[in-house]
Amino acid sequence: MLNPLFFSLIEDFKIPIKWQNALKLLPQETVLGEEEFNHLLNKYVPSLGSQQVTRIKEAAAIVFYHQQTDCPVVQTLCCDDAPQFKLITADRALCWVHEGRHYKKLSPMFHCHQTILGKFIKEFWDYYRELLAYKDAPSPEAAILLRSKFRLLFETPSGYELLDERKQLTAVKEFELLRVLEHPELPLHNNPAELAARTMVQRRNISYATQTIEGTQAWDTFMSLVATARQLGISFFDYVRDRISQLGIIPSLSTIIHEKSALYPLGLSWQPD
Repeated sequence: MLNPLFFSLIEDFKIPIKWQNALKLLPQETVLGEEEFNHLLNKYVPSLGSQQVTRIKEAAAIVFYHQQTDCPVVQTLCCDDAPQFKLITADRALCWVHEGRHYKKLSPMFHCHQTILGKFIKEFWDYYRELLAYKDAPSPEAAILLRSKFRLLFETPSGYELLDERKQLTAVKEFELLRVLEHPELPLHNNPAELAARTMVQRRNISYATQTIEGTQAWDTFMSLVATARQLGISFFDYVRDRISQLGIIPSLSTIIHEKSALYPLGLSWQPD
């Protein structure tokens, strides 16, 4: 779909002005299928490079996602700071584990710098544990104190130049790293998503790839079922046996998800007062 958000996105994606103007000739506020959209692109912007076409399709897909009503639109994505995750959601919460890895890559040669780095890394993870404690007992006063400690930790010179340069890069991410202060139900890292993706990678390494579209769909379906059952604490073997034998002892996974999610205040801080 093309709308004002689409044109804002392709401007961020550095699509040249002349192609932005040409895209305004396409149907606006209209859901377009892939074949139809490709035909319109070939007609109105035939000279675009493959990378620019990809950016345009990504922008149109993001716009469609935000206006569809078939599934809830995610407000905030918890991820690392890779560029491909930007703009998918209105907000981002950056992963503290990924941020900490940047400091592990520093390799100071001098003992004094090694001492400074070791002290900072300890302070880094001490602060992380304070954020974890805040999630259990959030308050406006604690949020103000933690923001102040963040700036003190990442803006105070240490005397180790490479460390200070790295700290400055972290300091500019304050808003994304401290999103949890506004929404305590957000996670501080995206390790569960990383581990879930690893399962698929391991499966691909074993059997390389599928041969047909149907095989790919079946693969994705069963991998999703395995991961979902694991997250819900259900034996996948028991689940499949229950479905094949039509016993109906195990409720649908969607029912279990709704029941378990009702126990947690997910999205509570987004609700109007």
